[in-house]
Amino acid sequence: MSAGAGARIRSWTLTPSKPSFVLPPGAVDAHCHVFGPQADFPFSAKAKYLPQDAGPEALFALREHLGFARNVIVQASCHGTDNRATLDAIAKSGGRARGVAVVDPAIGEEELGALHAGGIRGVRFNFLKRLVDDAPKDMFLEVARRLPAGWHVVVYFEADILEELRPFLDAIPVPVVVDHMGRPDISQGPGGPDMRAFRTYLDSRPDIWVKTTCPDRLDPAGPPYGAFVRAVRPLIEDYPERVLWGSDWPHPNMEKVLPDDGGIVDVIPQIAVTPEQQRRLLVSNPMRLYWAEETVREGQANRPWYEGAGD
Repeated sequence: MSAGAGARIRSWTLTPSKPSFVLPPGAVDAHCHVFGPQADFPFSAKAKYLPQDAGPEALFALREHLGFARNVIVQASCHGTDNRATLDAIAKSGGRARGVAVVDPAIGEEELGALHAGGIRGVRFNFLKRLVDDAPKDMFLEVARRLPAGWHVVVYFEADILEELRPFLDAIPVPVVVDHMGRPDISQGPGGPDMRAFRTYLDSRPDIWVKTTCPDRLDPAGPPYGAFVRAVRPLIEDYPERVLWGSDWPHPNMEKVLPDDGGIVDVIPQIAVTPEQQRRLLVSNPMRLYWAEETVREGQANRPWYEGAGD
């Protein structure tokens, strides 16, 4: 655990290991965040946690250290609906980052267009009560109907409310990306009730994607994250065109045991065991979702979006 900077919390290690796993060329870290810097981008008055600064320079240094080519930066809840920190990081990435915003449901078309121009390609709806005070489903759906072409909705929820959320989730009119698999109890194994319910949801539509992320959050036994591997590998085998991976750096609210980012990367070949699975998970899938114009230039224009690129 690390505090300081006026009792602000650091939830990431300053000395991540170098992973043994060599990522495929063009690999995308499809779930990470930036915090501040606070002097330029103050945290929301409603923030449930106050982190130390973790700005774009630190994120991009980690990207190089781990071997990734690109990032997808997801708006952190501590910044509320002020997306300036995320947009700033995208602008500083040299075209190597895209983003997911959190927006006020009353957002106008002009502001949505500005977010698109700034590299945003989706909006996030957060249903974790410990992180947000209100999650107005009707207003979220209204926003989802007005998103720019090619955008998607990212949803973050815990497994125990999946059934309650199904009518809302089923009504979302654009592709859906589920953060951290809906936080199942992975101790139940791949055939446990949480994972079975999540698979039922995945099977309900072909445009539901899933981030196979966060062994450090979901596996209480810690490294080498054996329960996580056993529960998640079948998802990657059975839904190869719809899986994504991300580091979750700087690991919001994980300050009690600082995750080792290199060790988290080394879980990848255990859940995606073949080069083809790794390529889809880390390259072709996130590229189709976040850099669709580049996959079009590479000859994918006439293929349905849900088919694996280059298969």
